[in-house]
Amino acid sequence: MLPVRNPRTGEWDHEIPITSPDDIASITTALRAEQAQWVATGASGRAACLNRFADAVMAEVGPLGQALSIDTGRSTFAQFEAIKSVELIRMWAERAGPILEELAGAGQSGQVPAVHYQHRLIPYQVVAVISPWNVPLLLAMIDSLAALSAGCSVLLKPSEVTPRFIEPLQRALDAVPELAAVLRIVTGGPETGMAMIEQVDAVCFTGSVKTGRQVSQQAAACFIPAFLELGGKDPAIVLPDADISLAARAIIRSAIGMTGQACQSLERIYCHESIAEPFTEELLVQLKALSLTCTEDGAGDIAPLIFERQVETIQAQVDDALAKGATCLLGGEPVQAGGIWYPPTLLTNVNHDMLIMQDETFGPVIPVVIYGDVEEAVALANDSAFGLSAAVFSADTDAAKAVAERLQVGAISINDASLTGIVNDVEKNSFRFSGMGGSRMGPAGLTRFLRKRALLIQTGEPAPVQLFSDTAQTET
Repeated sequence: MLPVRNPRTGEWDHEIPITSPDDIASITTALRAEQAQWVATGASGRAACLNRFADAVMAEVGPLGQALSIDTGRSTFAQFEAIKSVELIRMWAERAGPILEELAGAGQSGQVPAVHYQHRLIPYQVVAVISPWNVPLLLAMIDSLAALSAGCSVLLKPSEVTPRFIEPLQRALDAVPELAAVLRIVTGGPETGMAMIEQVDAVCFTGSVKTGRQVSQQAAACFIPAFLELGGKDPAIVLPDADISLAARAIIRSAIGMTGQACQSLERIYCHESIAEPFTEELLVQLKALSLTCTEDGAGDIAPLIFERQVETIQAQVDDALAKGATCLLGGEPVQAGGIWYPPTLLTNVNHDMLIMQDETFGPVIPVVIYGDVEEAVALANDSAFGLSAAVFSADTDAAKAVAERLQVGAISINDASLTGIVNDVEKNSFRFSGMGGSRMGPAGLTRFLRKRALLIQTGEPAPVQLFSDTAQTET
């Protein structure tokens, strides 16, 4: 059994079983057997099952929200996450059919008119989904639902750090037996995840770059595709004509709202020198209005850190920055209250020699760099191993778009931040070390789980072997 920690109390008050490699093998065999019927059900049949599943999940929203609240220390967002998962299920139930219909097709070769073709869509039989601890339910569902809608069966392993939602989710699954047959949940740590990869036809992983490397290496050894959503070090560029209050509000929501525990959190802020002072003051005013949820009634804005060892990473980066000349205007040290809280932290006088500007923080820290011109801002924003997303703030949308086009990231929010966290129907890829594989959003979220088979029908006469014959060479 694996112990599970309560992030609010700091107590190890729960445990989960470890699914053995033998059990994973037998579960995968069962998934392969059931997948053929799932494909035969057709897009409309699968959509009907998903809509019933949405009803069942809605009936479990209370228990799901409670379980997520205990595991993450977030009460309001936990309820939002549970409800949002229902919306996500219904979205795929509605959209999968038209996407599949558009992909399938037939036609006539433009090169050899006598050859006609038909396309067939072949889903992977079994897809492994290894999901993270920061948004446990939604990030388990975002890949699983798309794969199921494509006709795959799914072997899901939620993070062992935040597993309590599995029980109410399984109850919802059991209410739809056809779906329960093709979506199986296993539990365990990293070894369980690696054992899954050996049995499946494709793998989706969301997590750290370090573990992503291991997943991709294991997948390559098994000759299967790996779809990776990894870390981020998202920059924001605040142009001189930006609405300072709006920019500060959006940046704080992105950087602080989930205690900074999101891959698309803004972690590097570049502000033009002409507005640096009022912008920093505005950040400080808004940050000081926030409170930690470590009070007796649990009210507040900033939840505890979910993963207790994350505080070591955050503090090491803050200490490194201070040792190299940064100024801490707010926060900077953890608060122990059973669990571990890290207060909103604002750093100035930072530069790219500091770890806080290089490595993913995954905590509520806002480092601000002052730049002189747009060229410098773009160069600094692109000076990163990561390329997940970014934000640009300006009163001139065209100017903001011109800057956005130069950023080496997969998605850019303009006059807002981290919009990919709430907009799931727009395709985007992860650049650099932030991931690889097809977009998990938009139609590509589904199509990455399909292979195309072509039936080529000769309606004329096959070419003779003489097509390859050489003619005699004549001397001139």
